[in-house]
Amino acid sequence: MILVVEGISASGKTTWCAKHGGQHVVAENGRFEDEPDRIKNPTGAAVFWAERNVDRWQKALAMEAAASWALCDSDPLKLHYVWSLWQIGEASEHDWRTELDATRETIAQGRIGFADCYIVGRIDPQLARERAKADTTRRRSKFELHVRLQEALLAWYSTMNKVLPGRVRFGFPSEMPTLKSIDGRYAAAAFDQMIASLPRPTHTS
Repeated sequence: MILVVEGISASGKTTWCAKHGGQHVVAENGRFEDEPDRIKNPTGAAVFWAERNVDRWQKALAMEAAASWALCDSDPLKLHYVWSLWQIGEASEHDWRTELDATRETIAQGRIGFADCYIVGRIDPQLARERAKADTTRRRSKFELHVRLQEALLAWYSTMNKVLPGRVRFGFPSEMPTLKSIDGRYAAAAFDQMIASLPRPTHTS
């Protein structure tokens, strides 16, 4: 089984993963030296991030095969990031569509898919700011941007839960939930339905 834990920076997801996942945790991607610039090379950036997402999914599969379950600190299928940027006016629809196409191809190829369970944390923005300020062990770049992304992130997973009922849980539970493997891990039709159901941004730019 594969469990994904999501939430904005300082929401507590990494702490929750460390407490409940132990050696089963598949960590977030770090920074890459060779990241293509989304503005200068949108297609290159889309393919690059789609492949990095596949890399994390493959690590989750390897953990699952070795230890029966894996806990991903953030979603390997991280298409929600560019969609959320588009929602708040920090990315264009072209950026979104380009990354969507690259990701859709990897799903059709069976190289990345849906997890069996998603836990999505939500946090009061001011509390997140206080936590981030108090945490001197981590450098949180673009923190205020991440705070602005929270509502879009929640909308993404709310839409997923409508298409895949019962797979998403909001709020970090005090204990590890009971996990079960769910069919349709690589269901491209469910992915397409979810994408079609997502709200459009309210801004006009």
